[in-house]
Amino acid sequence: MYAILDCNSFYASCQCAFNPHLKGKPIVVLSNNDGCVIARSSGAKEFVPMGAEAFKYTDVFKKHNIQVFSSNYSLYGDMSTRVINILGKFVSNIEVYSIDEAFFKLDEIEIENLEAYVLNIKEIIEKWVGIPVSIGVAPTKSLSKVANKIAKRYFKKTKGVYVISNEEQQIKALKWTKVENVWGIGRRISKQLKFRNINTAYNFTMLSDEYVRKNFSVVGLRLKKDLLGTPIIKLDEIKSKRSIATTRTFEYALKEFEPIKERIATFANTCAEKLRNQYSECSSLYVFLKTSTYAKTKRNIGIVVHLPFFTNSSITICNYAIKGVEQLYKKGYNYKKAGVIVMGINSEKEHQFSLFNDENPKHKTLMKVIDTLNLKFRKPKVKIANQDLKKTWKMKQEHLSPRYTTAIDEIIEIKCH
Repeated sequence: MYAILDCNSFYASCQCAFNPHLKGKPIVVLSNNDGCVIARSSGAKEFVPMGAEAFKYTDVFKKHNIQVFSSNYSLYGDMSTRVINILGKFVSNIEVYSIDEAFFKLDEIEIENLEAYVLNIKEIIEKWVGIPVSIGVAPTKSLSKVANKIAKRYFKKTKGVYVISNEEQQIKALKWTKVENVWGIGRRISKQLKFRNINTAYNFTMLSDEYVRKNFSVVGLRLKKDLLGTPIIKLDEIKSKRSIATTRTFEYALKEFEPIKERIATFANTCAEKLRNQYSECSSLYVFLKTSTYAKTKRNIGIVVHLPFFTNSSITICNYAIKGVEQLYKKGYNYKKAGVIVMGINSEKEHQFSLFNDENPKHKTLMKVIDTLNLKFRKPKVKIANQDLKKTWKMKQEHLSPRYTTAIDEIIEIKCH
């Protein structure tokens, strides 16, 4: 049996975990630089659409007493890790699907009462972390997603846990699920299906294999069989990323080259650190600059920079990223966003040495020392010379809550009388 654990209104729930008085109140969480709404509690959904531009909904927030928070990814990431760590105490085969979702298998454990076992997991997570979760269990991954939707939709009846254990429950669940809500069916495909009067997941499973394969490829056919109860879609193994990106929208538009150059160097260094964390190297990188969408004179431009060898050295990657931005920069524009994406990623164990052109061997030892020091002090104490030693990246976060679990000077203080 497969299962999926889904944290309910995760970003909003993280805020409520440390501010119990917020429970039941409408909450929205904003994107980087407080741009638009990226998460909503159930109470806010009727007033604010997903993706709404925050400045346009200021009056709506006030009118309906909606609590507004800036993204606090340090807090969210740590709370997600805590949830997964607790789940790992009960099951060993886990696929972390997103920051608030994880698939897992239950076949390796002898369980007399499956529903009671999963309900116990849910209750312990809520007790230990303070994050409400829903769990769907079924014979396949796609059916577990369906079961999870039922658990959330009928929360009072299911207590947040629903198990599809027989064919009758499976058919009933498929007939209940709208085709556009099926995991793996996007807007374009759902439109095609609805045009043929295929409105539910059950209707989709009744289509012939030949039709599904012809119109929706082998991926659609695998989904159909998975929905019918044959476990075709397996748990994914953890893999190294094919590309790593560090992009930021500036708090204020930047005109001069030097501050932009410093930002690009910082982004490149962050990418290099991520490469080293997964023991990888890259062979090329993409650097881009963008003006604001609302700027009168727009300039959105990028360039691919090929490296002479595979590397994860911050020094090398920063130098080549700066060469890229030197070609992109042009005076007279207000640049609002920039980024660096490293590509052509391979494992550093597979590094191919060259007799004539390769990374300086001293860089590897130097990077190890830098990473150790920065990890020890939790803040980047050692930087590349192209970076501003005094500058710390700061986004517009007017509604930022404390990092309760990751910053010692922001933990909750309890006063006893």
